[in-house]
Amino acid sequence: MWQAQHVQARLRALYPRCEVSIVGMTTEGDRVLDRALSEIGGKGLFTKELEVALLDGRAELAVHSLKDVPMELGAEFALAAVLAREDPRDAFVSVHYATASDLPAGARLGTSSLRRAAQFRRSFPTLVIQPLRGNLDTRLAKLDGGEYDAIVLAAAGLKRLGLGHRIRAMVEPTMCLPAAGQGALGIETLARRDDVHAWLAPLVDEATLWQVSAERTVSRALGGSCRVPLAAYCEPTPEGGLRMRACIASADGATVLSAESSVRHASAATAGELGDAVADALLAQGAQAFVPAR
Repeated sequence: MWQAQHVQARLRALYPRCEVSIVGMTTEGDRVLDRALSEIGGKGLFTKELEVALLDGRAELAVHSLKDVPMELGAEFALAAVLAREDPRDAFVSVHYATASDLPAGARLGTSSLRRAAQFRRSFPTLVIQPLRGNLDTRLAKLDGGEYDAIVLAAAGLKRLGLGHRIRAMVEPTMCLPAAGQGALGIETLARRDDVHAWLAPLVDEATLWQVSAERTVSRALGGSCRVPLAAYCEPTPEGGLRMRACIASADGATVLSAESSVRHASAATAGELGDAVADALLAQGAQAFVPAR
């Protein structure tokens, strides 16, 4: 809802004579909280009800956390805008411990992300990784209630909801690479609504768009979903180019394949080329073995 209200405010500022209303919805991904996303269908669980609303005319646009948007959209839909990115990193949250390195052997770390679990198991093999679902308030309440010794969350969500003070330490990409698109908001529309695309054009952040396009290219090439422990992170270089790092892991984190590459100039074309190059490097190392059969 914060994301929808943020886009609403941006549009009202651009078009003060236009009424922008919110159609609140709860998706299956929000409702089913007793199982991991990888067990119940993955990223599409956060978008399909909103896509139905687009198709039947109840809504002209749907606001998503970009990391929850499937890599392949139906032909009738389009990702019309990507907004400026918040902090893409993960955040370490704990009541008693300042960093993940402080956690003792056997400590319970909460996350339902296969990506986070695999990378944390690689760096901290003595931790007990336990599933964690629910909205931010629910997850923090479970931590505060003693069900976990620490949890890992997206920093962007905590900061947007005014909960940045709960972050004990940022998880740097050198330890745990973010998910493709993490920290960015995407706006989905019907592909045929050129008028809506034109209204949204001023919201597009070009630099973020190039970065997440490169990340999503890697994820798309490797069948990225909640069933694949895959991370992809693209960032600008001081010289005006792009640098991409990505990894894919076995579910237990015992095997992690990594690749990185860069381009000297940032553009839509070079972002795609960068994503392809990193995906090809991972595939050359045998990444296909970690991708479930479709």
